[in-house]
Amino acid sequence: MTTIAVDAMGSDEGVSAIVEGVAQLRAENSELSIVLVGDEKLLTAAMYKQGVRDNDTRIVHAPTTVSMNDKPGAALDAMPNCSILRAAQVVAEGQADALVSAGNTGAVILASSRHFTRLGGVRRVGLAAVHPTMERHGPHDDPFALMLDVGATLQCEAGDLIAFAAMGSAYSQVISGIDDPRVALLSNGTEAIKGTPAIVEAHRALAKRKDINFVGNVEGLDIPRGSVDVVVCEGFVGNIVLKMLEGVGDVARDLAKTAYDTKLRYKIALGMLASGIKKVAALTDWKQYGGAPIVGFDHTVIKAHGRSNGRAIRNAIKVAAKTVERGLTKRIRDHLEAAPKGEA
Repeated sequence: MTTIAVDAMGSDEGVSAIVEGVAQLRAENSELSIVLVGDEKLLTAAMYKQGVRDNDTRIVHAPTTVSMNDKPGAALDAMPNCSILRAAQVVAEGQADALVSAGNTGAVILASSRHFTRLGGVRRVGLAAVHPTMERHGPHDDPFALMLDVGATLQCEAGDLIAFAAMGSAYSQVISGIDDPRVALLSNGTEAIKGTPAIVEAHRALAKRKDINFVGNVEGLDIPRGSVDVVVCEGFVGNIVLKMLEGVGDVARDLAKTAYDTKLRYKIALGMLASGIKKVAALTDWKQYGGAPIVGFDHTVIKAHGRSNGRAIRNAIKVAAKTVERGLTKRIRDHLEAAPKGEA
């Protein structure tokens, strides 16, 4: 049985959203084993309230938590028994197979680095995220593509970008079921000479790889179109792009609501556009895919959105389980080992 350790304290929504996600899994008759790491008293009360009383959900007590505003390093040093450190420890000790957290991103990465080992060829781990696209991807026609890094490594060397390409390709194969995912570098032009020195060098190296379907550079306008399956960039740029994409759905919904409340003719027009607005909202709804993988460690780490509700937590746990059951870590290791000597 696959076991997932969940940091139950880091979410903006508190333990209730985490337990709600577990309750939804149990309603689906999921056979996953869950370890909830957090304040035992709070978790016990939330589980009782939501009817989670089964032998496949247990609690590991962790009395403190890292808040979204804390400085990760200082907070982890000051709170050795905080929920994210204990959750990572549970996985490292073999009590669970993967880690899920909706907490402080920096703390999740740092806690993981203290308990897990980076895979060979990985200098910096990458935070990946799926983003909505016009084009469908994979055998299931998913309207999403993968982008990494989106915040773990703000400034990258060429070797980091090459490693992200390898890891993103492996993730797309395992999770999206795409046999030969199209991988591209995000740059300010499609020409091989465009971009920072790191992008140009990474382009030159990736063009020689036979194990990665590298299709060259893409520009920002290609991201929503979905012309590729994996977009590779440094974390500073990726984080800005991701937040912009998240904001598109929020703005569309807010504008629609404001217009609907204003004038009758707007209501009529919006009625005609309702199906399109719903599609935009659905595409940009991060709750449906749950979380973003932090790739490069020898254990799976799924970072859920800080505002995750029960549905998002349920899906994050399911994604974590899928990575374990389909052997994501091994696939990533194989991709990294396929690199020529001296390259990631």
